[in-house]
Amino acid sequence: MKSTLKLVAIVLLGLFISCGGKEEKKKDSFSYEKKESSSEKSTAAPAKKVAASETINLTDKGVGPITSIELGSEIDQSMASHGKDIYNKMCTACHRPTKKFIGPAPLGILDRRTPEWVMNMILNPEGMIQKDLLAKDLLAEFNGAPMANQNLSKEEARAVLEYFRTLKQPN
Repeated sequence: MKSTLKLVAIVLLGLFISCGGKEEKKKDSFSYEKKESSSEKSTAAPAKKVAASETINLTDKGVGPITSIELGSEIDQSMASHGKDIYNKMCTACHRPTKKFIGPAPLGILDRRTPEWVMNMILNPEGMIQKDLLAKDLLAEFNGAPMANQNLSKEEARAVLEYFRTLKQPN
């Protein structure tokens, strides 16, 4: 019995000595930070992505009923006034004329988009979000808040577009 106890003690002592003195490998701890892969350790500066609301695309006409529209050289003040009334009634829940809100500001929209694209976005927001890449990017930029279809007529949408032409940068 004594020899068995000695043998067990020697085995345990051997295990204790063989396991002791080594550093355990440090396990990865949980972190919110993204680990950098070797391919991301490039010395080149990353390309700055332009926000969809600031992207300029003066060729895309969008998806919807409007395929061509001619804007007069002068703003039709009567139509713009009617468009402002429609905008104030139907659009201000999500849009502010000169700053981002739930949706993008219409200020300078015709410097970034075609009139057809703007009208198609007003008249056919569901179709635009499904099929137009820029509309999809805007949806992502504005936290997935889709533009509501206000069921405006083409004439009402055209009046809103004319109102957008009157918006100027604040001094």
